[in-house]
Order: sequence, then structure tokens, then C-alpha cells
Amino acid sequence: MSVILQMTAPVVDMIYKVRALPVSGQEEAAEDFAMEVGGGFNAMAAARAAGADVRLGRRLGTGPFSDTVAMRLEELGIGTMEGRLPGLDQGCCVVLLEPGGERSFVSHPGAEGTIRPADLAGLDLPDVNHVLLSGYVLHYDRARDALAPWIAALGPGITVVFDPSPVAHLIPSGVLAQVMARADWISANEDEARHLTGRADAPAAALALAAGRRGGALLRQGAAGCLLATGGALECVPPHHVAPVDTNGAGDCHIGSFMARLISGDPPLAAARYANVAAALSTTRFGPATAPARVEVEAILRTQANDTRNGCITTNKEETE
Repeated sequence: MSVILQMTAPVVDMIYKVRALPVSGQEEAAEDFAMEVGGGFNAMAAARAAGADVRLGRRLGTGPFSDTVAMRLEELGIGTMEGRLPGLDQGCCVVLLEPGGERSFVSHPGAEGTIRPADLAGLDLPDVNHVLLSGYVLHYDRARDALAPWIAALGPGITVVFDPSPVAHLIPSGVLAQVMARADWISANEDEARHLTGRADAPAAALALAAGRRGGALLRQGAAGCLLATGGALECVPPHHVAPVDTNGAGDCHIGSFMARLISGDPPLAAARYANVAAALSTTRFGPATAPARVEVEAILRTQANDTRNGCITTNKEETE
């Protein structure tokens, strides 16, 4: 059995659907509200929907948010480490969702911000062949000092996938360097890729992110699809066009779907095509973890055109440096 081990823990999202963001000192009435499990849960839910076995390599906290997270994980058949962290509940994130799907966040960390070396030493890895982590977990000072060297020391039989996340610029450079050096795959949006590589040109940034990796890099471009860079070659993977209502968790859906299809044996290009469709469909539903069923994605893939380049040029990385 092949298992994805997620090292970024879930939080509870409190989602407020608003007409506009409130002006400082003013109030904006929400048109709708939902409380959903999000954070590290999003990618796990997407990977499960795409057919992968997933485990959370973290202990949950103790409290009502942690109980909510535990219930959702159990519903999807996702295991966790035994035992709870005492005195810490899972964190929460307030999500302000505007018309058109754009979102803004205010978060407060909880148990997801704490990793103890003893917990990492107790992880059971024989059936794990992919490890996923995001920049969010490296942002926490009570998690990164234990996690970064653990990631760096993982053997070559494990594929490490890293999503730098919007907080990449806040991660200490030494911590980020350890994880970047070990990562086999990087999945980043355009802003993150620009920060990590110093390159404003998206194709050049994608190739720079992929350079020297056993896998490669995905540069997610939202409604424009994504760029896939492997072995010095670049592919433009076209989008599946939808009318989004909520983009919260779309990037997580993309990376979880991509990993699941890689594990199933799909080549990277096919996995990226699947991820584009899954992430697009997830934005047509309200909530952070809304990955579509595999049968739904595969039906759309069968109708798509065979030409996946869509104007991209395959190039050698040396030509962009």
C-alpha cells in the first residue's frame, strides 16, 4: 500500500460570505456563514477523492475544534497519530469570502503549530512513499525546528512534495533552505514562485524551481491552468474553465489531486491535467475542502482536447537562465 503522509495539520475555517470587505472600524453583515475543517485537511480530502490513501503525521489537540477535525478525518478514513496534545485545541481561521470567490484570512494557531521531536520519532513510515508539507507548518516557531531537519533526513525512497504557501517569505531562510533542498516536487503559485526564484517570468520561474529535482515543479496559475516543469522541459497545462464561487482551498485541491494521480501511476502531465480539472471544479462549491469525485474529473478529461501545450514552448532550462 502506498500512503501520502500529510505534515500540515488541519484547522477549523469560519467562512463569512460578504458583499465587500469591511472598512477599518466598520461592520459588514455576512450573507452566509459556514464552519468547515480546512488547512491541511483540504489536500488530504482531495487526495482521498482522487483515490489515494492518506495519513496525518500529526497529533491533534484537545478541545471542540480538535473534535470536529477528528470527526471529519474519520469520515474520510484518514488516520492520525495516537494521543492528543493536552492544553491546545486546533487553530481557527476566519475566511472573508467576496463575490467572485476571492478570499481574505485572519488566523490564530493552535495544536497545528506544535511539533515535538518525539512525535516525529514515533511516526510509522514503512508504507509511506510520499510526504506533503506546506509553508504554513514551517511558519510556526514551535514546529519548524523539529520538522525541517526531519524532512531533510528522509531517505530517497520517499518523495517529498512542498507547497511553500503565501507565508513563504516569513519562513526563516535556513529552515526554508533545508526543505527546498530535499523537496522532489514544488507546487507554488506565481507570487510564491517569484519570491523563491527572483524571476518575474512564470516559465523561467517554473524551470528554476524544478532545476535539480528528482520530480519537478508545478506553477499554479489559477484560471490560466498551470505550468509543469520537469527535466529542463516545460509544459503548459490548460485550465478547465468554470464560474468560481469560492477559491478557498483550490491550491490545496490541486496539489492533493496531483499527488494522488502520481501515486496511482499517472505520468506527471496526466496528473497535472487531472489536478487542473479537480481544482477548477472545487471552486464552484462553497467551502475549503470541496474536491470532486474522481469519476466527475475523468468524465471531463475524456472530453478535453488532446493538445495540452496551448501555446507553451518546450525549452531547456539553460535557455532561460
